[in-house]
Amino acid sequence: MARRGNGGGTIIIKRIEDGAHAHHGGAWKVAYADFVTAMMAFFLLMWLLNATTEEQRRGLADYFNPSTALVSSSSGTGMPFGGRTPHSVGEMAADTGAIRVERGPRPTHIEEEDDNDRPAEPVTRFDGPAGDQEVLARRVADGDSGPGGGPRSSGGGEAEAFVESPREREMRRAAAEREQQSLEGMVDALRETFRADPALAELARQVLVEIAPEGLRIQLLEADGQPMFATGGAAPTERARLMIRTVAQAAGRLPNAIQVTGHTDSAPFRGTGRSNWDLSAERANATRRLLAEDGVADARIRGVSGMADRDLLLPAQPQAAGNRRVAITLLRQDAPR
Repeated sequence: MARRGNGGGTIIIKRIEDGAHAHHGGAWKVAYADFVTAMMAFFLLMWLLNATTEEQRRGLADYFNPSTALVSSSSGTGMPFGGRTPHSVGEMAADTGAIRVERGPRPTHIEEEDDNDRPAEPVTRFDGPAGDQEVLARRVADGDSGPGGGPRSSGGGEAEAFVESPREREMRRAAAEREQQSLEGMVDALRETFRADPALAELARQVLVEIAPEGLRIQLLEADGQPMFATGGAAPTERARLMIRTVAQAAGRLPNAIQVTGHTDSAPFRGTGRSNWDLSAERANATRRLLAEDGVADARIRGVSGMADRDLLLPAQPQAAGNRRVAITLLRQDAPR
């Protein structure tokens, strides 16, 4: 405010009012404090998420969730009070607890004897598919044929196994004939092998080949002065190794399973703790090992056994050298029935 003084000079009076200007106020401090608080809460939340386990976080979440019965319970509509609110249109009354009458299935009526003479109502029966035993019993009772067209055997009051059809019987007979021809061809091949090789010709008289009901049996016999194994032991001689190698090469041409059986004579075993049973089994197992070394697959070996002196080749001479032998049998695959 300017005034003129008595001397003609201008006097300026300045009045300073109390209070800060708008841009010097403290509102921004409040906003900044809120921002810092929010950031602190955010980083605290991130730290808690990283420092707690899943179970701890689930517990924290359950702590802050409301747990009143009104919120936790629900009705058929998924909301409290059956989904009704004070603002719903219509009568403000819930019918969730009202008794409703519905038509259900007709009850089964059980009639007692001498109660009344009213007959029971027929009930429709639905039969399911018959089982295997029921079908079998019906066919046996009716005298029907089996799956292959052949007749069914009967007797004993129980259903028995099917009898093979003529076609199946013919196929089995044809397979048996083919196998018989294969075994006979192997006999001829073995004989030709022993005749053609001079080293084997001398051993031919110690080899007995025959076709038995169980298959092709090749028996390697001992002779006087020409043993197959060491005396009282199971170590094979060079003669035995040569004969077993020849048999293994011939057996490789057929897929038949193989049975190896050891035999001894009736002379008692010299020694304590062992017998002819042990000796025959050990020699049969030694033969099995030689067959495996000469290319016979171990899966083809059906069995290895020792018979001691229970099946003598020369019963009239129980202590003859020919009774000490090893039998290698190629078992039949399709034995005729």
